[in-house]
Order: sequence, then C-alpha cells, then structure tokens
Amino acid sequence: MLSRTLPARPSLADAVLLGHTEQGREWPLLVWVPGPGVRMVSSAVLGGGIGEREWVVNAQVPPGYDRLDPVAHLRELAAGAGLPGPGVGLMTAASVADRRHAVDGGAHAVVTAGIGVRGWAAAPGVGGVAVPHPGTINIIVSLPVPLTDAALVNAVATATEAKTQALVELGADASGTPTDAVCVAAPSPAGPATEPFAGPRSLWGARLARAVHRATREACAGLLAAERTGPAA
Repeated sequence: MLSRTLPARPSLADAVLLGHTEQGREWPLLVWVPGPGVRMVSSAVLGGGIGEREWVVNAQVPPGYDRLDPVAHLRELAAGAGLPGPGVGLMTAASVADRRHAVDGGAHAVVTAGIGVRGWAAAPGVGGVAVPHPGTINIIVSLPVPLTDAALVNAVATATEAKTQALVELGADASGTPTDAVCVAAPSPAGPATEPFAGPRSLWGARLARAVHRATREACAGLLAAERTGPAA
C-alpha cells in the first residue's frame, strides 16, 4: 500500500475504502479521517480508551489471522495510509467492503459484521486470557455534539445494547461475538455545552441506538439467512 495523505472527511458517511496486502492477497481497509478536535472512546486494540484521536481504520485480515503483534500491524497499516498522529485501529475477518451505514438525527453508525462465532456474554464455564484476534462485529459511531467522559462510556454501553437488540430480533440467539469492538467519536468539548448523558432514553443516546441497531440488522440479516438456507444445492 502506497503512502499517501488523506484529506479530512468529517462525516463518517465519507469513510474511504483502501487496500493492504496480507499473505500475498489484497484486503480492504476502511479509513475515516475526521481530523483534529475529536475525542473517541474505544475498546480497540490500537488507540483504545478515551482521548483525542484523528482517524479510525478498520482492517480486514485473512481468516485464521495469527500475527501476535496486532498493535504494530495496525500502526504499519495506518502509516501506509498516510495517517499521522493518534488514531483508533480495529481488525476483523469479516468483509469490510460489505459495511453498513445508518444515520438517525445526526448520529452515524458504520458496522462490519461476521457472526460465525457468537454466543451469550454470560455463558457459564468459559473465559480466560487469550491472544487478541480480529473482532467480528465492529461498530464505529459518530456524534455531532461533545460528550463528557461519563457520556462517552455510556454511549459504548448504548451501542452494545442496540447491537444485541438487533441480534436477538434476527434470531441469532447471542448477545454478540467474543471479539466485538466499538468506537464512539464526538467533538472535543470547547465550552459548557457538553452532553452529560448518552443512555438509550437520552436525546443523542436514542439516536445513536437507532443508528447502530439499523446498521447491525442490515449487516447481519444476510449472514443469518445464508446460515439457515445452507449452501446452494
């Protein structure tokens, strides 16, 4: 992948699809560059936590991805895409090109999904420390209003609830996959007008939830339908 400098694209709807090479094959790389002045909260392996971030990448990697340095790998991909400064990096073996985008009242959500391995969060008798693997349902959310730290965390919970609602409605019998990841972006606070809430009944939390719910349903519906019908005869 040739190094380049991408212009800022404040709208999540304008995320661009690039490419990178892994195991001798070209794979998609979804890149969103909102530019400076944006705070993000994320569970991503690169750039996780809360802080100022300038870009997000969602990299599709081969099934059975076994590199033990995903952070270094994501940094390499970001550098190859000409992305300076701090950012968020997610991975998935699901199709990034088949991303789904939804918007509700200014809240944007982009979801990439793979649900071959899924289950309930509170399943008995499982757990432990494992090497990080690519996430399968990755959610990226953009809001046009600044949020407090607590509201950013609340937004992650709301996005997760909306994802689970979509899966249950589709009959997936699961709350998610073991390696899902989420990223919520909002403008950095520049004054007292900062939203203190992002729960599902708050103004912006409700909009976020509806956007994530719709994007997740659209991303997962075809996958579940294919599972039920099986391979063509």
